[in-house]
Amino acid sequence: MAQRRLAVLASHLTQTGPGPLSALGPPPGVSTSRCSGGGGGGGGETERGGEKGCVFCRIIRGESPAFKLYEDDVCICILDSSPLSVGHSLIIPKLHAPSLESTPPPVVAAMCSKIPILSSCIMKATQSDSFNLLVNNGLAAGQVIFHTHLHIIPRKTGDKLWPSESLRRQPIEAYPKIVDLVNSIQDLVCSLSTDSCLSDAWIAAKIRNHK
Repeated sequence: MAQRRLAVLASHLTQTGPGPLSALGPPPGVSTSRCSGGGGGGGGETERGGEKGCVFCRIIRGESPAFKLYEDDVCICILDSSPLSVGHSLIIPKLHAPSLESTPPPVVAAMCSKIPILSSCIMKATQSDSFNLLVNNGLAAGQVIFHTHLHIIPRKTGDKLWPSESLRRQPIEAYPKIVDLVNSIQDLVCSLSTDSCLSDAWIAAKIRNHK
């Protein structure tokens, strides 16, 4: 399974949905998700059927089993059922959103705020010295479960998990039209603001608005 997932993305993760864990029943005390509908309709690896067929929503509602590490009002953290390393975990929001860009910024912020403590605990428990923080956002990026989630993947020196780590990168100057790319992205970012400028004041205002 790990070889297949590595082959799909090379230096990225293709995460397959949690399958049945015969040794564990539904996790106790799981808070109710804001997702609606029943737990059926999910059969198969790729979960694109919305909330009703979403395997993560079923886990959040307590209808499917998972090894739960953490839970609060906004998100849960569980072990990936097809891990790339021991302790590979997922931070999943209780609000169903199919992509990172469709997830409300306060929810993303709440998820990210848990990364320091969760990653520290996972690294200590697995005797790892590092971790990858990963988001597969969209089909081409290897997303399989279309419910936003973050991957915490414990790493150890010399584990050679990502094939691309041995590849030589080209300096950014080697890419043509890099200035055009930078200008295009800046214009798109600024178009989202009434200030229409990428400035410290604009960024600070955005941060204040999401507190």
